[in-house]
Amino acid sequence: MKEPLFKIREKGRYGFINRAGAVVIEPQYLEAEAFYNGFARVRFNDKWVHIDEMGRLLLKHFFNYIGHFEEGLAGVQLVNRWGFIDTKGNLAIPIAYEAVGDFSQGLAPARRNGKWGYIDQMGKWQIKPQFEAAASFASGLAAICLEDRWGYIDEQGELAIVPAFDLCLDFQDQVAVVVEGDYWGLIDKTGDLLLEPQFDYIKEVENGLFSDGMALVGQDGLTGYIDNGGHLLISPLYKKAGDFNHGLAAVAADHLFGYIDKKGDWIIKPQFVNAGLFADERAPVLIGQQWGFINLKGESVIPPKFDLAIPFINGLARVEQHKKWAYIQPDGGLVWQE
Repeated sequence: MKEPLFKIREKGRYGFINRAGAVVIEPQYLEAEAFYNGFARVRFNDKWVHIDEMGRLLLKHFFNYIGHFEEGLAGVQLVNRWGFIDTKGNLAIPIAYEAVGDFSQGLAPARRNGKWGYIDQMGKWQIKPQFEAAASFASGLAAICLEDRWGYIDEQGELAIVPAFDLCLDFQDQVAVVVEGDYWGLIDKTGDLLLEPQFDYIKEVENGLFSDGMALVGQDGLTGYIDNGGHLLISPLYKKAGDFNHGLAAVAADHLFGYIDKKGDWIIKPQFVNAGLFADERAPVLIGQQWGFINLKGESVIPPKFDLAIPFINGLARVEQHKKWAYIQPDGGLVWQE
């Protein structure tokens, strides 16, 4: 696995460092996104282009839109048609489709003449266009829409779960979120309901996304948690709540945040103005008006002195002081600063 890179900012320009704090790609872009599958999208001459981890631009073509690389291919748009490029910037699949999705399990959804099907990495139809809508494959199944109802197909294009729902989301291993009206529940790969639709479905939010085996659920403005078997482990009690990681989740009781375990017991009592996700056994917490970090016991390990603190990822956390960026290690050691 290649060494992770971290976005930095200098004088309004963005570049990237490695975990040791050495600059790998000099700050030069007015806009830049994080690396994903070996590439980052950056703004170059008012167009978004990919760069690799050595900072090399994929400049063989300019497009109206470029997607992320999945399985070595990225969706691209030219005027009102879509195709795919490879990791060298070559056009791998011609610009010939009305819309496309990401590759997964060797197939990508694509639309032609108003209908969706699935193409392979050569651009050949493996599942002919026939669906009103279609998502990428996940865990061997893909969500599709027929006659305004959603279900799932297998990789041969056969119906695996008959369309019977208002909306279906991607499978997460053995379970998937299904929506009926304003509520969502869970099904298994046979299509059996593990959990009747009962939790508030909120558009443009990742409903039922599992983290550490638990997913947030909402009812009447309050939040609780289910496990990936569809069991309601923690009833909706909290006005604000975050994802589980390291077996703990930040939740708010009244106006203060603490951390609960998967039984709903308080492990770190409510005492923080705000609190973030545990990662690398550290979590950012707001004490007064300053952010610091605590360990899994709730002990302060990096004193509150930051105006902003982002959870650790790949061994570093981005923090801000006086509107200046910096990266620190789990022991608080400074790696890089703006």
